[in-house]
Amino acid sequence: MTNALKISLPDGSVREMPAGATPADVAAAIGPGLAKAAIAARIDGELVDLTRPFTGDAALALVTNRDEADALELARHDYAHVLAEAVQALFPGTQITFGPSTDDGFYYDVMAPAGRAPFSMEDLPAIEEQMRAIIRADKPLTREVWSRQQLIDKWQADGERFKAEWAAELPEGEELTVYRSGTDWLDMCRGPHLPSTGKLDPAAFKLMRVAGAYWRGDQKNAQLTRIYGTGWLNKKQLDAHLTRLEEAAKRDHRKLGAEMDLFHLQSEAHGSVFWHPQGYVIYRQLEDYIRRAVESSGCREVKTPQVMDARQWEQSGHWGKYRANMFVIPDEVPNTEDEGPVISGDADWMALKPMNCPAHVLIFRQGIKSYRDLPLRLVENGCCHRNEPHGALHGLMRVRQFTQDDGHIFCREDQIVTEVRNFCGLADRVYRDFGFTYAVKLALRPDQRFGSDADWDKAEQELRQAVIDAGLATEEYGWEELPGEGAFYAPKLEWHLTDAIGRTWQVGTMQSDRVLPERLDASYIGEDGERHRPVMLHRAIFGSYERFIGILIEHYAGKLPVWLAPVQAVVATIVSDADDYAAQVTAQLAAAGIRVESDTRNEKINYKVRDHSLKKVPHLLVVGKREAEEGTVALRTLGAEHQKVMPLAEAIALLTAEATPPDMRAG
Repeated sequence: MTNALKISLPDGSVREMPAGATPADVAAAIGPGLAKAAIAARIDGELVDLTRPFTGDAALALVTNRDEADALELARHDYAHVLAEAVQALFPGTQITFGPSTDDGFYYDVMAPAGRAPFSMEDLPAIEEQMRAIIRADKPLTREVWSRQQLIDKWQADGERFKAEWAAELPEGEELTVYRSGTDWLDMCRGPHLPSTGKLDPAAFKLMRVAGAYWRGDQKNAQLTRIYGTGWLNKKQLDAHLTRLEEAAKRDHRKLGAEMDLFHLQSEAHGSVFWHPQGYVIYRQLEDYIRRAVESSGCREVKTPQVMDARQWEQSGHWGKYRANMFVIPDEVPNTEDEGPVISGDADWMALKPMNCPAHVLIFRQGIKSYRDLPLRLVENGCCHRNEPHGALHGLMRVRQFTQDDGHIFCREDQIVTEVRNFCGLADRVYRDFGFTYAVKLALRPDQRFGSDADWDKAEQELRQAVIDAGLATEEYGWEELPGEGAFYAPKLEWHLTDAIGRTWQVGTMQSDRVLPERLDASYIGEDGERHRPVMLHRAIFGSYERFIGILIEHYAGKLPVWLAPVQAVVATIVSDADDYAAQVTAQLAAAGIRVESDTRNEKINYKVRDHSLKKVPHLLVVGKREAEEGTVALRTLGAEHQKVMPLAEAIALLTAEATPPDMRAG
């Protein structure tokens, strides 16, 4: 074959194809089954359309629905385009902007036609039906290359002022592409796309909600309507996702937090938590638990100031990166006329700390440190503040004021791998005590960073080696390396917990930092008598108490393990004649260390059972005349269908065992 292209396939074989051939041609040459199943291709690793011609010899991998990550990305991108096409078909004059895929679906920002109210939930069923019609029409999706002026002219002629504005800002010499759906509708897009709309499953998507959005995210610009949808490869996946959403709604920590009287949030303190007595019990149990855990690993607890001089944050590098998210206040300068403090124009600037690390360096710098003093392990339950936008706040999961179980290990280079490996073991014990499985990931250097490439090479390899030594760099632990996702000063290990309904939450971290000790001039005297920089390992297990408690509430659907439950048992009477016995039972349980309350209200026992079940009390001890006479209790456990009558001493022993934190249990 003259001028044949050599196309290498994943199985090691090589096919010769004529100039101008496409991945679709290769799929057809292999067989009709693959030609039908193929939805896209990777040419030399780049995801492209099936109809994209080869430009030379290449490595080819054909993509089918079995390649779920790629297939979902393509499908969701196409669902977004179909959504925009459907809206414009139903409501002529609608202007479209952008519609990316998301982690579980897609959205598109649109502006309703002049004179029409913004789109609402009532419009979604009709839009869904129109989308299904477009999918069933199996319209080919074809890529075209246009000039910038062609794009501008097209959008201006169609009254698409947002698209025209964006097109005018595109580079003149860049290859600009549009994708056409059938013959009449098109959108500006880099691609790639599926071969046709018919490759989508019309039963595998659902429009979920609408929200307000601003053009380019700027509230000074025009307000748009954002239509959200979820999209999948088949109906089974969609149904499973909707079931997860239903379950997640039942487990929502904000809903359960109110029902269990744990905490609340309100506008007088945006993003800060008001912990109620019951919720603060959980908080303190976690605090006690983590203190025992880190003290057993050789950590020493410290406490540092809430407010620090801005020059400290400038020197550390945080000012340049996080200034927009810091609460900054001017220092007070006394008025010379003793009329009270005023703010002077030349006052120093202070900031509420958004993290604890610079303060821990200042503790390390007090006094001369020797190589024999290392590793020095400092931990702090440090209260931090970050100025998150109001719209980003979400219950306990994203707040402005939070407390980190923060720690920093100052060590020599020869101690790094051992320290990180030991932390891996500690994190494993903690997460298993709370009933979580987890994955470990290594976030590598970002494009914008401090420090030399040589230091980054060492830090990444040290973290990698520690995970290997700990036996965690395996498929079982979801080991993965994440290019570009490290902090600006250090690579980091991340612990991603999996909850009871399959969601993942990134909580724990371990970062290997050579930048901050250099910038803040931390040093120790080595065995050679010279000054050396320590390496600073940043570590946390919970991440923040607030978010970890939110995760726990949702993981357990409010039915916390007995040792964490705010109220571990309630003694409830059937008749008032048992009130005295209920008081005795309550006193004996309290003496045994059980967090217990009594319920002697003049209510039917079924009402009391429902009430305490809603509050997620693990155990209800029901007592009446017979129990008082026999010295027994009828034990009802949350979630169990039947109660069990047993001697009081047996019930106390059972509850005491369950109320003991897992790290304090014998054996």
